[in-house]
Amino acid sequence: MSIANTDPTDAKVSQEVTVTSGESPETVSIADGQPLQRLGMARRMQGISRRTVARRLNVGIEQVRQQEHETADLPLSVIYAWQKVLDVPIGELLVEATDALVSPILERSQLVRLMKTVLAIRQQARQQSIRRMAQTMCDQLVEIMPELAHIGPWHAVGKRRRLSELGMAAQRHLTEDMFIDRGD
Repeated sequence: MSIANTDPTDAKVSQEVTVTSGESPETVSIADGQPLQRLGMARRMQGISRRTVARRLNVGIEQVRQQEHETADLPLSVIYAWQKVLDVPIGELLVEATDALVSPILERSQLVRLMKTVLAIRQQARQQSIRRMAQTMCDQLVEIMPELAHIGPWHAVGKRRRLSELGMAAQRHLTEDMFIDRGD
């Protein structure tokens, strides 16, 4: 595989990639601005925050933000690391020329949310009949998509804060005595 850049004085820089597969080499042109991957979309659809991705990849949030740009040309090792974090098939993170707007990743994220809701209903139901019905739904969802067997319910404690809201730590009052070094 060889890569040749076009004249850098061109208004629109592109790369020509020559791929040898079988008998004849094939040249594919990749123009700047063309989507190469969809890490950001997959992260949002999975409901995972940038902070969580950064923590799991052991990188900064700004680096995660840069990698999420669909035009970012990332090494395969980085895309495979994202694949492990997002727990989606690797093919769902790559953009193909014929990608449809509705993809299996959308269906997967919808099934994951549905499974979380069914598990939460099963967990909080007081009537045995509702718990049985929820369990039947869980079994049916696992039949459709076996990896749903490892999904947990929605968190039942508290509610999510908006970015503009402060947590309990910001509401606590600290006295000056707490900051005085007593030399113990």
